Amino acid sequence: MDVYYVIANQQKETSRNEAEFISRYLTRHGRKCYIQQGAPGGKHEGGYKYTDAAMIPSDVEGVLVLGGDGTLLQASRDLVDTGLPLLGINMGTLGYLAEIDLTSVPVALDRLMGDDFSIEDRMMIEGTVCHQNKILLKDIALNDIVIGRQAMKVIDVNLFVDDIYLCSYRADGFIVSTPTGSTGYSLSAGGPIVEPEASLMLLTPVAPHTLTSRSIVLPDNVSVTIEIEENADAGKENTAEAMFDGDTSVRLRPGSRVVVTKAEKKTHIIKINHTSFVEIIRQKLR
Repeated sequence: MDVYYVIANQQKETSRNEAEFISRYLTRHGRKCYIQQGAPGGKHEGGYKYTDAAMIPSDVEGVLVLGGDGTLLQASRDLVDTGLPLLGINMGTLGYLAEIDLTSVPVALDRLMGDDFSIEDRMMIEGTVCHQNKILLKDIALNDIVIGRQAMKVIDVNLFVDDIYLCSYRADGFIVSTPTGSTGYSLSAGGPIVEPEASLMLLTPVAPHTLTSRSIVLPDNVSVTIEIEENADAGKENTAEAMFDGDTSVRLRPGSRVVVTKAEKKTHIIKINHTSFVEIIRQKLR
């Protein structure tokens, strides 16, 4: 790999300094490196773009993302149409997606330049939010699509799989997750850990008002619909929201539906460390 693009928040000194170090290192070794100019910005369908795909030069072969998993999630959605592979450099604390820490950057760059890496294809999901037959939002997510409450009262949802009624939940929310997102919010809500290169959908209720609710794992070829039901205790003012990867969001009302399917596009993650998923889980979860 010879041509790189670095995404970094230029308003943060640590990110700016690290981006400049990476650029100097690659340039000294005869490679080309572009650095994102300016801070993240740009509104898109209720969320904020971290970077703009149109600004990436056509000769770029790989993207280096400085930040935590949240930054990498935003970059994956913003750049999904480019098909470029992403390497996350973790500048936070806990990172499943951003596997490289600051002390390992020179080694990671050497491996990139020597083509000593692999690329994992990660499944994404697509959600279409409708109300009264009108599409309110259509977007994709690498981690999850979360239906959550906007007030202190619980929400009632009906769950359908391929338009067949499955069950109803009274809960704080509901998560539709990819295998990549299985170690995120879904895990905190009691969901299973899934190998990230698998192609499945995970359905996990958040704090359900029952003792028997469990996560459901489904194949990737189904359509999952979450319907907001009118809460008799709260009345029609009881509202919820659908959030895509913690970024893009839209308000839901009784009767709103969120239809989730497997997205046609995938995120391509560069893997430098040849470490098994089991070992990564052992290290991250201690």
